[in-house]
Amino acid sequence: MKGLKKKRRIQIIIVAVVALVLSTAMIGYAMRDGINYFRTPTQVIAGGIAPNEVFRIGGLVQTGSLVRGQGQTITFKVTDTKSTVPVTYTGVLPDLFAEGTGVVATGRLVNGTFEASDILAKHDANYMPKEVIDALKKQGVYVAPGSS
Repeated sequence: MKGLKKKRRIQIIIVAVVALVLSTAMIGYAMRDGINYFRTPTQVIAGGIAPNEVFRIGGLVQTGSLVRGQGQTITFKVTDTKSTVPVTYTGVLPDLFAEGTGVVATGRLVNGTFEASDILAKHDANYMPKEVIDALKKQGVYVAPGSS
C-alpha cells in the first residue's frame, strides 16, 4: 500500500513538471514576436542587427531634418548627439512630434534607413522616453529639464 502511494505521488510530480515546462515553452513561443529591443543611433550604426529584425530606435529628432514627402510619407533623422540614423515613416505623426524632441520609433533597418511602422513622441514639454534619457545619460549629454 505504501509503495502504491509513493508511486502515485511521483507520477503526479512528473506530470506537474512536464505541464510547467510545456506551458513555459508555449508562453515563450507566443511572445517571441512581441519583444522589440531598444537601440540608440550609435548602436544601430555599430551594426549587429539581423536582417528584417524589428526593433525600437530612440533619440532626438535632429533639428532641420524633418521633410514631408508625397502623401503621408515623412523623413527625418534620429540622433543621440554622436550618431544619426535616417528614418522614413508613412502615416500620421503624433500631434506633439517636433524637431529637437524625444522620439521612439518601432520598425526595421532597410539599406541603412530605418523604416518606422510606429512613432511615439513626447506628451508634454518635459517628457522624454526613459530609454532615450538613459542613453543620453550614458553618453554624458543629458540635461534635465529646468536645470541650467
